[in-house]
Amino acid sequence: MSESYPAKSIIGLSEVTLTLPSLAGEVNILRGISLDVAPGEAVGLVGPSGSGKSTLLMVLAGLESPTGGKVEVAGNDLTRLDEDGLARYRRDHVGIVFQSFHLVPTMTSLENVAVPLELAGRKDAFARAEEELKHVGLGHRLDHYPGQLSGGEQQRVALARAVAGDPEILMADEPTGNLDAKTGAQIIELMFDLHRRRGTTLVLITHDNELAEMCDRVVRLKDGQVEAVHEGRQKAAAQ
Repeated sequence: MSESYPAKSIIGLSEVTLTLPSLAGEVNILRGISLDVAPGEAVGLVGPSGSGKSTLLMVLAGLESPTGGKVEVAGNDLTRLDEDGLARYRRDHVGIVFQSFHLVPTMTSLENVAVPLELAGRKDAFARAEEELKHVGLGHRLDHYPGQLSGGEQQRVALARAVAGDPEILMADEPTGNLDAKTGAQIIELMFDLHRRRGTTLVLITHDNELAEMCDRVVRLKDGQVEAVHEGRQKAAAQ
């Protein structure tokens, strides 16, 4: 199923498949997914466990290679890039927020955000990191280690790290999954605020239908295929 968009796509998927071997035979995880996402759009990916949501995000991030179809993101044909090319693509175009934070435990909040910027050659890495941490309300936690932070604070650090390089696309995989309802709502508010202020394209995986409805469009996956696409509340409110 294909959902076209009038603007030039920043994400274009055409008949994307992913099949993995197993002891019981081949497993078809993605089965012919076609989807276009416009620059600055927020898309919520929903569906039951095993529907292919997280795998699709991994493909979009260049962390998993499809076995068929075409994946074009931010002007890059990911199926033609080698590992170094994919690493450069992620560095230059993508920010990712995971459910389990993925912070380096031996680095402070400031270092967790600054070091990826340093590795990318940013001379203002630490100043930029401090600015982003202040934006997410952690200016007073710069020198704290992940073990000294609450779950919500750790996810704020992860969010600051994801947006510090000014990515065109922010990808989030169940970003509130390890947080209580109140803290999760604060993280989502921050994420959508960053998305709106910077014009960043947002791809959000969630099991929460109410959260998904905050996006411009909601894409429902089932058994590795696009089952349905509809407009979310954000798009409806803008019309």
